[in-house]
Amino acid sequence: MIIKEAIKLIIKNIQEVLESIDEKAIERLIETLTSSKRIFVIGLGRSGLVAKAFAMRLMHLGMNVFVVGETITPAIKKDDCLIAISGSGETSYIIKAANIAKDRGSKVVAITSYPKSSLSKIADLTVTVKGKTKIDGEQNYIKRQMKGEHHSKAPLGTLFEVSALVFLDGLIAELMEKLNKKEEDMKKMHDVFE
Repeated sequence: MIIKEAIKLIIKNIQEVLESIDEKAIERLIETLTSSKRIFVIGLGRSGLVAKAFAMRLMHLGMNVFVVGETITPAIKKDDCLIAISGSGETSYIIKAANIAKDRGSKVVAITSYPKSSLSKIADLTVTVKGKTKIDGEQNYIKRQMKGEHHSKAPLGTLFEVSALVFLDGLIAELMEKLNKKEEDMKKMHDVFE
């Protein structure tokens, strides 16, 4: 079944992300997150959903976090940081937001599959999360067939998005340890209106 092939491909990519973790980059990321007055996250599409999931967990840790584009998001300032999630690192809205954050003196962290992307060039820190993105591969059907290339069982940005979600959830576990937080502490910050 194709579902099994797709899941195997996703798990393989997550394993590659695990093996390629740059511990110094993680230490810098944690330092940026814990030293920033406020944390802003941004992503579009499915990467935006990953950004929102990450923001929720940061809030559960008691951090002051906002999602760019929400109506209650304040202006970013120099003691803040922007976590920009973009598989390609070329999404124009994300690049524009990163430039605004830099112009206002904020730190910018890029979470991307492309460490040489436009977003990475703006960022103070780039954390590479490997994964095929929607810009990868030959788009022309005939050329693809002639080369023997076939589309992935995990389409578009799936590998990046799922891997970024798993990576950022792993980062939350690291932050819990560094901040001496327990799951019980996080539960106290969870939505009580459910």
